[in-house]
Amino acid sequence: MRTYFPKSADIQRAWHVVDADGLVLGRLSTEVARILRGKHKPMFAPNMDTGDHVIVVNAAKVVLTAGKATKKEAIRHSGYPGGLRRESYVTIMANKPEEAVRRAVRGMLPRGPLGRKMLKKLKVYSGPTHPHAAQMPAPLDLSDARARA
Repeated sequence: MRTYFPKSADIQRAWHVVDADGLVLGRLSTEVARILRGKHKPMFAPNMDTGDHVIVVNAAKVVLTAGKATKKEAIRHSGYPGGLRRESYVTIMANKPEEAVRRAVRGMLPRGPLGRKMLKKLKVYSGPTHPHAAQMPAPLDLSDARARA
């Protein structure tokens, strides 16, 4: 039996909207990365971008559990001596919450050109509105990713 490889003409890309209100950041990110990667489709191929577009709204209302908002840090380096910069997730969520979601999803995608191509299909907005109404995105239910009290 021969292995099936999807052709680029066979790939149908859909649009999905995820309401992140009350969702846990890690659980939200794994589901979004799975859709961006295309693992929810039967034609998934690890070496191709078969995934769909994802719009995340209400990124400002994402929850970090177990005190991770104060403990967890985003670290980056400029490349120069002494260029290490640390920023806690409290300040990231206050200033640019869409960056926290994008960074979490980026960590779950493949490294290299394929992962960068997949990440371009992710649109994150801190509020409840988005400018992609013309694409007619379907709402995606991620109720199992809600924070449990």
